[in-house]
Amino acid sequence: MDRRKFLSVSSTGIAGATIAGSSGAEGKEKPGAPSPDNDPASPLQAELRFIEEKTGQNPFRFSRTSERPPNIFLITMDMVSPDFYQPSRPLSQKLHLPTLRGLMNDGIFFRNAFCTVPLCSPSRASYLTGRYAYVLGNGERALDGLDTELRPNDVIFPEYLKATGYVTKQCGKCHVGTKKFIDAFGENDNPWNRWSPPIYDDDIYLEYERQLRVKYQRYSREIVLLQRDRKTPGNSVGGWIVQADGKPFPFEAQYSHYLVHRAIDKLEDALTSPSTRGRPIYLQLDIFDPHQPLSVPEGFEEREKELRAVMTLPETYQKVRARDWKPFPDQPKIYDVYREDWGLYNPNSLLDYRVGYVLQMEVVDRALGLLIRTLKEKGLYDDALIVVMSDHGEMNGRWAIIDKGVYLYPDVLRTPLVVKMPVSMRIKAHTVDAPVSLLDVAPTLLSVTGIEPDARMDGQSLLPYLQGTATPADRDLIFSCGWHVGVNFACGIQRWDRNGGHHLYSYNVSSKIDELYDLNAVEAENLAQEPEYARLRKEMIDRLGALLQSDPRWLGYWSPYRIDEFFELPKIAGDMQLLPR
Repeated sequence: MDRRKFLSVSSTGIAGATIAGSSGAEGKEKPGAPSPDNDPASPLQAELRFIEEKTGQNPFRFSRTSERPPNIFLITMDMVSPDFYQPSRPLSQKLHLPTLRGLMNDGIFFRNAFCTVPLCSPSRASYLTGRYAYVLGNGERALDGLDTELRPNDVIFPEYLKATGYVTKQCGKCHVGTKKFIDAFGENDNPWNRWSPPIYDDDIYLEYERQLRVKYQRYSREIVLLQRDRKTPGNSVGGWIVQADGKPFPFEAQYSHYLVHRAIDKLEDALTSPSTRGRPIYLQLDIFDPHQPLSVPEGFEEREKELRAVMTLPETYQKVRARDWKPFPDQPKIYDVYREDWGLYNPNSLLDYRVGYVLQMEVVDRALGLLIRTLKEKGLYDDALIVVMSDHGEMNGRWAIIDKGVYLYPDVLRTPLVVKMPVSMRIKAHTVDAPVSLLDVAPTLLSVTGIEPDARMDGQSLLPYLQGTATPADRDLIFSCGWHVGVNFACGIQRWDRNGGHHLYSYNVSSKIDELYDLNAVEAENLAQEPEYARLRKEMIDRLGALLQSDPRWLGYWSPYRIDEFFELPKIAGDMQLLPR
């Protein structure tokens, strides 16, 4: 695994040197402490390496943190509502998610985890590189010339793992450009680079269906929303599926189950192939569900009845209905764009969607249960490092909107994040309340494996939080968005304090209305104009201004922000054209 082709240099302070507890003050080991060979806090040799060895591109330093690096499993889902995992949300108590809850019981749950951009491509670009993304839209709707894929010279963190000897495997959604996934996972990877799953043109999946003697899926009950005239059929958000001949569509043939099946096959190949067995494994499973269009198979009929008996509609949806979809004076226009685009004029359609969306999440959980059971049967679970997350959140009917979009509402920025650490590291399960970002996933996994890239990363290692040694603290996290169904170049920040206060401030370039939300609220409403929040709003305006002008990547936001908030911000004299000095 370790082909030492380069000159080793001494290093004692790399990020990978903090995985477990340190030894005693005088270098004496505490009872039960790891041996020096396995103690990541002890001085180690850092070896200079390159992802591209022949050209010397993308250097990093590598220190072996243990004789046997952990197998790593990254499981991503697409568009998961906070309703499904936040204990404060009443709906979360009604879901059957034994797999996810089992991982939460065995691991560390980050209660306040956020994406950087609430869209698929930008969010994935961020957490894979550990950097704020220049990608601000999904490729399907972006104008010609807008970056919608990662550039060839970008590095995603699995490339570093591969360069240190990990066997890297992936299956499922890509949506950041297949070239980068081929670089990271090899020429046999078959990632799909679009927002929706290739259920009718994924050759391997179609062969899988044939082996199960299952015909193509079609909808037996399809949820079709309405256009602005409230009569013309509009967007389909999927629904319940059967086979093309009308026979029940088995759970085993549903696409999420298929992806888990593929992941298990790739794991088996990595464990048994003469070229890879004995090497550490990094397996990335990118599931599309529970994103719409929904595809609920057979076997969930009784659960549907149970859910329909308890499911309600959001209070904010009822407020929209009471106003008959008239604009709200305290909301930017972009919310009306999305309300009209989705056309949830019929409350029964939203009820169907909310029920189907829960069922889709339970489909994912049941499928993931197969992977976790396989890891346990093979004796891999205990010492595996498992990360479960989503790329962004979902509105789930709030303010008469589903899905996500180019606005910074709390529910689309939140994401589940659970990390189960290897048992050998003796880290107890707990919950972290301090704010973290998906930007932190890459530096965390790299530090666990002793990798320190020379390239800048905007995230930070979460190891101190995983160990329970960090003092909870606030973070400067910037959120942004740009192009999707509508156009709204917005940026924002969050503010958290240890006494429980947690707020989100959003500046919309294309609107005179800014937003302030209580991140602890189940049905968040804009508080920006409420007198009792004036001081907090002013504090967050100043803080966002300081961040925007501190980094050249945000100057495009800083220019209009400085004008719109001129009377709120501290006065800064001088030219505003960025003339060279």
